[in-house]
Amino acid sequence: MAHDAFALILLMLALGYAFQRLRVLPDNAAQTLNLVVLYVCLPAAVLRHAPRLHLEPALFGVALVPWVLLLAAVLLVTLAARLLRFRDDERAVLLLTVALGNTSFLGYPLTKALIGEHALPYAVIYDQFGAFLILSTFGLWVLARYGGDRTPTVGDILRRVATFPPFWALIAGFTVMPAEPPAWIAGGLQRLSDALLPLAMLTIGLSVKLALPRDELKPLATGLLLKLLAMPALAWLLVRAMGMGGDMARATVLESAMPSMVTAGALAISHDLAPRLAAAMVGYGLLLSLLTLPLWAR
Repeated sequence: MAHDAFALILLMLALGYAFQRLRVLPDNAAQTLNLVVLYVCLPAAVLRHAPRLHLEPALFGVALVPWVLLLAAVLLVTLAARLLRFRDDERAVLLLTVALGNTSFLGYPLTKALIGEHALPYAVIYDQFGAFLILSTFGLWVLARYGGDRTPTVGDILRRVATFPPFWALIAGFTVMPAEPPAWIAGGLQRLSDALLPLAMLTIGLSVKLALPRDELKPLATGLLLKLLAMPALAWLLVRAMGMGGDMARATVLESAMPSMVTAGALAISHDLAPRLAAAMVGYGLLLSLLTLPLWAR
């Protein structure tokens, strides 16, 4: 299954990148597909797997790990920025792209491929209570601090959470959605969630930029080392310190090893924060992660 999934990932990434270079699709194709994934495929995946979760104390550990990694990312990026004399915009990009991983678009399908479908609920917890909330709080603060935006209010943050479709799917999954829904509902959700991997990879291929910022190689190398090696290594230590084991621990570490979130890079670019570095963190991080992720899933 993992080999099939990786073959599909590479194929859809290559197709998306080729379509981008050849301008086969309209300029807004990536944004349109992104909305389909966000409003249809991701909620379907959450609805399929959230009802199977048994609320237990260990799940709080899964949700806690990304927040501990956030603190570590801030400390390590700040230290590296001072020692290596990064510019403020480079520091901002690394704060966003090291702290935030592609835990939904890439994390869900790869958790299923590398560990198994039964581990997906743990990926959902990590993503929804970790990465998404971090983007909605810390991510907005970084953009305000370095990008010239106003500081987000509590209302801004709550509004962002309340309008995020997968979050509503998570609430429904915990409350009204049965663990074993009728066959026609289960079948429909499965088909929609199965479309997540190819559509998400095609979207990333249409969006990713591989321009190498030669004058920013030092922050790029630092960011990639922190995101792909330091963060999952710390997560590996954390899950053992918390007493997690089995697929819960494997899924948590794998989610922490995901490359930089595409949305984080896009937000940095839209705020003119070291745009070439932001694009390279997402693009090269994605390619290198195809080599590192299977190692962290063991």
